[in-house]
Amino acid sequence: MSNKSVNVAIIGTGVVGSSFLDQIVAMKSNITYNIIYVAELSKALISEDYSPLALGSDWAKAVNGANQGPLALEKLVDFLKKSPIPVILVDNTSSAAIASFYPTFVENGISIATPNKKAFSSDLATWDSLFSGKPTNGLVYHEATVGAGLPILGFLREIIQTGDEIEKIEGIFSGTLSYIFNEFSTTTTNDVKFSDVVKVAKQLGYTEPDPRDDLNGLDVARKVTIVARISGVKVESPTSFPVQSLIPKPLESVESVDEFLQKLPEYDDELTQLKKEAAEENKVLRFIGKVDVATGKPSVGIEKYDHSHPFASLKGSDNVISIKTKRYTNPVVIQGAGAGAAVTAAGILGDVIKAAQRLVGA
Repeated sequence: MSNKSVNVAIIGTGVVGSSFLDQIVAMKSNITYNIIYVAELSKALISEDYSPLALGSDWAKAVNGANQGPLALEKLVDFLKKSPIPVILVDNTSSAAIASFYPTFVENGISIATPNKKAFSSDLATWDSLFSGKPTNGLVYHEATVGAGLPILGFLREIIQTGDEIEKIEGIFSGTLSYIFNEFSTTTTNDVKFSDVVKVAKQLGYTEPDPRDDLNGLDVARKVTIVARISGVKVESPTSFPVQSLIPKPLESVESVDEFLQKLPEYDDELTQLKKEAAEENKVLRFIGKVDVATGKPSVGIEKYDHSHPFASLKGSDNVISIKTKRYTNPVVIQGAGAGAAVTAAGILGDVIKAAQRLVGA
């Protein structure tokens, strides 16, 4: 076994965080991953002397038995920057507060691996500070922010480094909206109502607790912002370009989720008409994120596709991204599960491994 080691600090033991912990404690590697900090909402395990925490497969029991709270972010920075060996912070949350602290972690030599989109899709200044390239900065990996475990961001960065130029990216970036439109708009069925599909998607656990958090298009806009920035388009924010919301205006301010779902059928006609028009052209509707690099314009909204197109034949809640470049004139298509705890956790763990390999020269 190699004596190459990194210390790992983990925030978040929810659905994705739990799966990540299961995977990292079971992993066999020539690099040793010493977990020195595990924090959930109200409890934390902290190794004051930076020795590995005794976790094993029963890590949940150890965390539940913790008798102290999580460190404040300022104190966590102080703790991690004093690590005697390279340290990687894994943020499994979607917390804006933690994300806003990323530049401080990175400036203090702490590397980050995360599925949290907030920092990478916020203002451009934060993005620039995270990827400034200062040799003393920590490394930043965030593959799971866009396609869970799908290899999208790594591929984009690698081909750009080889001198290729991205021309156009388009795709279905949301597992939730993929499922909804795959069920709603097919070339064979015309009697399915949009509101009914949304209700089923919520019952199946495909949507956020409030489906409007999916239907407003902002999750897709955040992902589009990230791929646009990697491609060289300086997008100011996810609200700085056209984003089509699927929430009827009168229902944006409805207080309860139940009331929203109850009233949604009143607004089915517009989308039903759109679906009918598409079907007459032998096409289907899909909810698409797009980046046209030549014009520097991203967009998010409903598009029509011929039934022979890869986007039209999608099933379930898969994501699919098409990447056209100067070299790949016939676009590269990356398709697969774009959501789910196990694949998201695997995407994060892949980033931890990449960061560790660079940090210890493996």
